[in-house]
Amino acid sequence: MITMRNVSKSYGDKPVLTDVNFQVGRGEIFGLLGPSGAGKTTIINILTKQLEPDSGEITVDATPREVGLMLDSGGLYPHLNCMENLDLYARIYDLPKSKPLEVLKNVGLGEDTKKAASALSRGMSQRLSLARAILYSPKLLFLDEPTSALDPGTARGICKLLRRLCDEGATIFLTTHNMDEALKLCDRVALLHEGKIVEQGAPVALCGQYNALRTVPDLEAVFLQLTGVEL
Repeated sequence: MITMRNVSKSYGDKPVLTDVNFQVGRGEIFGLLGPSGAGKTTIINILTKQLEPDSGEITVDATPREVGLMLDSGGLYPHLNCMENLDLYARIYDLPKSKPLEVLKNVGLGEDTKKAASALSRGMSQRLSLARAILYSPKLLFLDEPTSALDPGTARGICKLLRRLCDEGATIFLTTHNMDEALKLCDRVALLHEGKIVEQGAPVALCGQYNALRTVPDLEAVFLQLTGVEL
């Protein structure tokens, strides 16, 4: 579904990505993990054609109509309420009138349909952005830190929703620095440090490879062992 080969990107004299290589298979949840500033958002921006790489090859096997994107609260209209925000996109994509409310309920905003986007907390805004991204059932989802501002209970609910979307056929590419969440949610992960992929594979397998003596898998410990950086 997604391939990056030897992708590099710099801003002026500052390298942001260096020879990044990975593949994302159809129907999996792939996590790009690393601390803030590692280059995660830059990779999403390149894959969604918002940025051009300096070098390398990129393949994304989906049309723009088949891609959902969540970057912070991007794509929301602050003067419209939650329902109006989704109704607008539902009309654009000729979706059933019932679809916006269904999706708002799925992200825990079913009781906030008339609340203006400008009045939402950061966590609620995150959920509305996710609702907009999944509204038309895209086959490929790009999610940048989808649970970063959510309380633990809401975050667990969103993770269950993402797994269900994957089970229904979606491919999900997400960035996060929450290693415990990635361990439970992702089929495969890539660990990104200072713009370089330092390791990738199935989360439990990576933990077993680098933490053979641990009884509980710990991706944070793997990252620390590989980079010397604590998350």
